[in-house]
Amino acid sequence: MRIGIPKEIKKHEYRVGMTPAGVRELVAFGHQVLVQYGAGEGAGFSDEDYLQAGGALLDDASSVYGAADLIVKVKEPQAAERAMLTPGQTIFTYLHLAPDREQTDDLLKSGATCIAYETVTADDGSLPLLAPMSEVAGRLSIQAGAYALQRSNGGKGVLLGGVPGVLPGRVVILGGGVVGSHAAEMAVGLGAEVFVLDKSLNALRRLDARFGSKLKTLYATEDSMEKLLPEADLVVGAVLVPGGQAPHLIQRKHLNYMKSGTVLVDVAIDQGGCFETSHPTTHDDPTFVIDGIVHYCVANMPGAVPKTSTLALTHATLPYVILLANKGVEGALNENKALRAGLNITEGRICCQSVAIAQRRG
Repeated sequence: MRIGIPKEIKKHEYRVGMTPAGVRELVAFGHQVLVQYGAGEGAGFSDEDYLQAGGALLDDASSVYGAADLIVKVKEPQAAERAMLTPGQTIFTYLHLAPDREQTDDLLKSGATCIAYETVTADDGSLPLLAPMSEVAGRLSIQAGAYALQRSNGGKGVLLGGVPGVLPGRVVILGGGVVGSHAAEMAVGLGAEVFVLDKSLNALRRLDARFGSKLKTLYATEDSMEKLLPEADLVVGAVLVPGGQAPHLIQRKHLNYMKSGTVLVDVAIDQGGCFETSHPTTHDDPTFVIDGIVHYCVANMPGAVPKTSTLALTHATLPYVILLANKGVEGALNENKALRAGLNITEGRICCQSVAIAQRRG
C-alpha cells in the first residue's frame, strides 16, 4: 500500500502524522511511504530522517494526495486538502465532525473513506487514539491557564501556587476523565486549590483514591457550580461526548457569577466547546474576553508542544496504520472492532451515529 504523510497546514500546527520510526516499520512490511518535504520539521524530524527510514519525499501536498491510497494526518483536512481527496482513498486523522458541517459535506462529496482517531473505541469504552492528546491537552490547560491569569494577559494577577502567607489560586475542573485527571495532576503539582466536578461517581472515586486530600471532588450540579464559580480563578472545561457535540456546561449567565479576570480554558473546543461563549482561537491569538472573563479556546492545544505530542500520538496510531496497510482498509475494519468504530464517512454517507445526531441528519 502507498501511505501518504502530508505536511499539516492548519495554523500553528507543527505535529506530523508519522515519525521516521513509523515509516521504517511500514517499509519493513513492504509498503511505500510518501512524505511531503518538510512534513516533520516542526516536530523535530528532518527530511533526511525520513529518507534514512526508507520513505520517499515528494515536493508538495498534491503529489502526496495524488499518489497515496491511505493518507495519515493529525488535524482535520482543511478545505484545500479536502478538495484533493478522491473516491477509493482513505484518510486517517482527527476529524471532529460533530460541530463542522462544512467539512462533513466536503468529505461526503469526496467519496473517500474517513476514519477518525477520536472515535476509535476499545472494548472497555476507552478512546485509545484520543487519550494521548487528551493527556497533553489536560496538562497544557493548567500551563495555559496560569499564563492567562497573569495581569499583563488580562487575568486576575493570581499565582496558582501562591506563596508563604498567601492563599493559592483556585482551579475548578469540569470533568474527571482523561483531560480532567491530567489537568488535576498539574494543578495539584503547582500547589493550587483544586476542585473536580463530574456526574460519574466512579470518576470521582478514582480521583479521590489517586489524590486523596490534595483535591476535592464534587458531584456536578447547578448548585455546586454556582457555589464554586464565584471564587474560581481558573476553570477548565474537560467534558467529552465521544464523536458528538460537547454540552454547554457554562452558559452566558454563569459568567456573571465569576470575578473579572477569571480564566476559562475550553479543552472541548474541537467538539464545539463546553462553554456557551466559546469560539475557536489560535496559538498566536489564544484568548478573548467576554464580560470580563478571559477565554482560552485554542483548537489544537497539543500543537504547541509538537515533539511530545507527535511521539505520544504516533505511538498509539501506528499499530492501526500497520493494520490498515497490511490487511487493506476493508479487511482491517472487518477484523478490528475498535478501528471500525472510527469509521465516520464512507461512500458518501455518515457512519457515525453521534455525528449524525449532532448535525441532525436523518
